[in-house]
Amino acid sequence: MIDRLGRNITYVRVSVTDRCNLRCRYCMPETGVPFLPHEEILRFEEITEVVRALAQLGLRQVKLTGGEPLCRHDLPTLARMLGEIPGIEEVTLTTNGLLLPGQAQALADAGISRVNLSLDTLRPDRYAEITRCGKLKDALSGLQAAQKAGMRVKLNVVPVRGFNDDEIVDLVRFGREHDCPVRFIELMPVGLGASRQGLSNAEVLDIIQKAMPGFTPFRGGKLGNGPAVCYGWQDGGVFGLIGAVHDRFCASCNRVRLTADGMLRLCLAQPDGLDLKPYLRDGKEGMQAAIERAIYGKPTGHHFSEHDTADRTMNGIGG
Repeated sequence: MIDRLGRNITYVRVSVTDRCNLRCRYCMPETGVPFLPHEEILRFEEITEVVRALAQLGLRQVKLTGGEPLCRHDLPTLARMLGEIPGIEEVTLTTNGLLLPGQAQALADAGISRVNLSLDTLRPDRYAEITRCGKLKDALSGLQAAQKAGMRVKLNVVPVRGFNDDEIVDLVRFGREHDCPVRFIELMPVGLGASRQGLSNAEVLDIIQKAMPGFTPFRGGKLGNGPAVCYGWQDGGVFGLIGAVHDRFCASCNRVRLTADGMLRLCLAQPDGLDLKPYLRDGKEGMQAAIERAIYGKPTGHHFSEHDTADRTMNGIGG
């Protein structure tokens, strides 16, 4: 679907839960946050109904997110339901990987072709510190399980100053060795992330250039459906940079978000959106027309500085 600025909106991130099995320091406080009541979370059939309406408007790619999406029971069933919708070309997944060993094959069989796995460090002690309760070996087991099941894996890294910025080169080398493109995602000033200082794309690029020179833009600079600008070496290895804050790809943004409780969010930073619950549960008519109007009016940009995001957390927005 083409919005009022001429952007082709083809991609929806679907949050299936706001719950997570980790408490990452830039995402949630150690004590956690109040989670949605179960009755407020969309059922699989409701998610499918929304995605079917989006597909009829031209959206083609679905990314399942959370919270941690693998905390949602029987996620392969939803993946299969969404993959069977006419027009949907790909269903993928973002996860911390801890629960992948027990679910990877079922997800692959259900049609999940690619996985984005969050991995901010290769040091077991630091992983435990960042996540507060996770074990690095479990995340790495998840990576191996996904690859064994035939899914392609990309690693998502949030570089934070004084936190994991000394591992940038190690993570790129790890990605080259394990055939996993690494994507460095600028820290979003949302919730606890607003109190920490992330590295800009330019800083990350400079660090890699000094240690591992010789890379060039990769296949026109893109890899996959997302906004990452990618680079690679002739002898193998790819990394990407996602600069939502400093580089602002808003002019080419192709995505919308569906939260676990049924809000269609047009932009990560915007506090409002279209509440789809009345259409799904109260018999209100005209959902597809309402979605079309909302997407057509998608904001021009995120304007983080103009919206107070300190009281929100990424697990509640949908990653």
